[in-house]
Amino acid sequence: MTAPTTAGRDAEPQGPDAAWESSDRASGGRPAEPAGEERGPRGPGLGRIALLTLGLVVALVVVALVSVATGAYDIPLGDVISSVLHRAGLGGEPLDRVGESVLWDARLPRVVLAVLVGAALGCAGALMQGVFGNPLAEPGVIGISSGAAVGAVAAIAFGLDFLGNWTVTVFAFVAGLATVLLVYVLSRSDGRTEVVTLILTGIAVNAFAGALIGMCVFFADNAQITGITFWQLGSLSQATWPKVLAVLPCALAGLLIAPWYARRLDLLALGERPARHLGVDVERLRVVLILVTALLTASAVAMAGIITFVGLLVPHLLRMAAGPGHRFLLPGSALGGALVLVSADLVARTAAQPAELPLGVLTALIGSPFFFWLLRRTRRRQGGWA
Repeated sequence: MTAPTTAGRDAEPQGPDAAWESSDRASGGRPAEPAGEERGPRGPGLGRIALLTLGLVVALVVVALVSVATGAYDIPLGDVISSVLHRAGLGGEPLDRVGESVLWDARLPRVVLAVLVGAALGCAGALMQGVFGNPLAEPGVIGISSGAAVGAVAAIAFGLDFLGNWTVTVFAFVAGLATVLLVYVLSRSDGRTEVVTLILTGIAVNAFAGALIGMCVFFADNAQITGITFWQLGSLSQATWPKVLAVLPCALAGLLIAPWYARRLDLLALGERPARHLGVDVERLRVVLILVTALLTASAVAMAGIITFVGLLVPHLLRMAAGPGHRFLLPGSALGGALVLVSADLVARTAAQPAELPLGVLTALIGSPFFFWLLRRTRRRQGGWA
């Protein structure tokens, strides 16, 4: 999907970007100050930030435990905890053979992969919104998701298997990274990259990627079309520990790098020209953060398929609740993204048993009305976007 763009290189956010300002007003925050440093009437304060963080952590742990215990083969929550303690050498008792296999070979890798993918998408969404200065942006805006989809669909349609079971995953990851590099190169002019040009280039690349996917589907047979459709809809049903270990380095690298740029993102929220005057190398900041976003998004898409709206919904809700400071927003979006995806996967597995709902479809069903509400809310508060 695409998002409304800013008016120009050094202009202050206008139009839909004013949602940034309206959510700041609702929380009393200032873009240049991390939310964790705000006090009194100007921001939520450290106490509220700490409470919100604790709430996200507790909710994630509770939902994860419920998720590993719930399914076609129910496992009592106490038995889950006992088995985990036993594996950790802290006492407890193992389950029976079937229970141990279901818990450790199916449920736990799926929940852990959901945590990693959700955290990657949530953090990537917060980075995109900070880089573009637009709360309606999300990782797909510069073509990462669609590029990864092209790689995966091409591998399926042409029957490539020289990397075994990893062929589709590797093709999706490499294609996603290659796409964002292509978008960046095409959008550069005179040694600089304008936000508007970058987003418009991403729109063009998304359209071209959609055409390539359509061509691959046209030449694929029925079995391949089934695989392509399932992958495009997004799912965690094929989660295994090797896949968790494959996404873990990329996700951790991106999640650890992102908070180091929180202060510079706060300064960039003032506008490009003020940020430069305050010592921020805007061009270099954009390059680094776009690459970090590509790393996070491509690794997530490669393992779980296309899952939309997590990167849009989570950062914006947290910004409304705790202000615009990225010192909390980046790790908070990772926690919130993990919580949303684990919850959505639980619903996808259990809502239509024994069938399983496509995870990407479920997040889109939830995210689309939220996006529509956000557009209406922004337009109403600003009196139109003309």
